[in-house]
Amino acid sequence: MELTPVLAVDYFGKPLWAWLLFGGIVTALLAFDLGILHRKTREIPVGESLLLSAGYIAVALVFGGWVWWSAGAESGIDYLTAFLVEKSLALDNVFVISMIFTALAVPRYLQHRVLFYGILGVIVLRAIVIGFGTALVSQFAWVLFVFGGLLILTGVKMLLVRDKPATIADSKMLRFLRRHLRLTDGLRGQAFFSREPHPATGRLVWFATPLFVALLLIEFVDVIFAVDSVPAVLAITTDPYVVYTSNIFAILGLRALYFALAASMHRFRYLKYALALVLIFIGAKIFFNVIYGKIDPAISLGVTIGLLASGMLVSIWKTRRVAPRPRAAMTGAPPA
Repeated sequence: MELTPVLAVDYFGKPLWAWLLFGGIVTALLAFDLGILHRKTREIPVGESLLLSAGYIAVALVFGGWVWWSAGAESGIDYLTAFLVEKSLALDNVFVISMIFTALAVPRYLQHRVLFYGILGVIVLRAIVIGFGTALVSQFAWVLFVFGGLLILTGVKMLLVRDKPATIADSKMLRFLRRHLRLTDGLRGQAFFSREPHPATGRLVWFATPLFVALLLIEFVDVIFAVDSVPAVLAITTDPYVVYTSNIFAILGLRALYFALAASMHRFRYLKYALALVLIFIGAKIFFNVIYGKIDPAISLGVTIGLLASGMLVSIWKTRRVAPRPRAAMTGAPPA
């Protein structure tokens, strides 16, 4: 059987080789990250976090350039717009992940291990959510109007509703896991599971460690965020390849940037309002396209960049004298 016809088989609107190319790039990035850069368990310094994130962004942009070249300018612009929107929306994810590590007392030198395995779950979960969303839109075009309305409502809510202090320690999900899992009374090095005597029977049984609980919570949080972010990207484009690749590259880079962002999230306080306006714009664009005609993708990209850049600049200026909050879960050091 010849390999070429198999690679050319259409799979969700793109030939199989295009999906394999993307999968190969992601696999190579993760292998380089864990197998070479972070083979030993250690704390990731801010400088390294910034360099690693810059590398991920560079790869994402080069891939976007290839999408532009191979699929046309519209697909390339849609990819860049979706990448920007997803990366910006995922900033809140960083804040929640920081709270998870703090609540479970996960030291910084172990956080990269949790985030690395977390991204493997995200790759699978996002594929399911995006596959379901694109299939829904392809079968029922009116669903896009529902997404548009939800995006507008979400944006308006972000503008008008003041954030309430959140806590993970008392969350329903964490209470559920504590009730239904056998948990150790603390960390067991870098292990997700530990085989220990049962307190009642004395038999050796498997216990989950706080690292595994943190991993489950991070995956759960990502699904919750995907419910908001995936409709926003589907409102930009319904091409499953563009939606999925832009999502994964945005998340890969943001996880790499986590160690630099976790201690400086207070500097992005006003970005929320720019994101709200982006969501309103994207949602309104769906209705505008039907009533008046499709907006040029370059205009959408320009508006998105302008709003997000304005939000970043205002945040940096307004919070220049605000003291940083303490870094999350800094206790502990890797064993010698």
